[in-house]
Amino acid sequence: MCVCLRLPAPAGAGTGAAVGADPVAAPAPQYLFEPAGKPALPLHDVPLIVATDDSVRGYGCLVEDPDDIEIEIVRWPATGWRQVDEDSGDEAGWVEGIFHGEWHGDVLYGRNQAVSGHYVLGWSTADPAAASTDKPTVARERVVLWHLNYHPDGGQLFFPRDKSPFVVPVALPGDDLTVQQVIALWCDGSRGLYIHPGIWHDGIFPVTGHQRFFDRQGRVHARVSCDLGREFGLYLSVPLAGP
Repeated sequence: MCVCLRLPAPAGAGTGAAVGADPVAAPAPQYLFEPAGKPALPLHDVPLIVATDDSVRGYGCLVEDPDDIEIEIVRWPATGWRQVDEDSGDEAGWVEGIFHGEWHGDVLYGRNQAVSGHYVLGWSTADPAAASTDKPTVARERVVLWHLNYHPDGGQLFFPRDKSPFVVPVALPGDDLTVQQVIALWCDGSRGLYIHPGIWHDGIFPVTGHQRFFDRQGRVHARVSCDLGREFGLYLSVPLAGP
């Protein structure tokens, strides 16, 4: 069993639950929409990093076999000064299923069967109003990304069923996210990618038209989101072309 060590979270990093925190949840993002309904915004170029054992350290690790990695499950947080018993609070386990990354024209969709999710991940045109779902109008050289999230309750594994290159945007934990912290990991498809709890990410971006991934993640599936357009007034331009 592979053990993948986390770097310590920066001071003030969010955990998704705090003592005395308002119990009201944030509104869920609208994941399915017509890109034409999004405004045209400036693009911030995300650096593309080839995924190696060294370059993914701190974010997670590369995985040879899905059963080689233990999915980290975070213990349910205490809400007062009394601590959660050490033999409880982390027993929900994980769920698994197939994550599909699918290009429809200029628009990239994701479907995660593990958590019954269906999403617009991004688009390839500079202006979302120009994105067609019928056929590509520009080369698929990038994904214009509108959203990031992290899971405070557990880690997540993406293992390619189709041995083709893919890209995953990531940033280290902390609620005070900046766009300069985001990198894109280019994976050659020979191994899977595991990310730690709290790592900012989005779906998996296939370099080809359609790609399938074995997905395994925490069953609680808590999600903390960042709408990039609303918070920063821009989108992230994530390159797809490898070395």
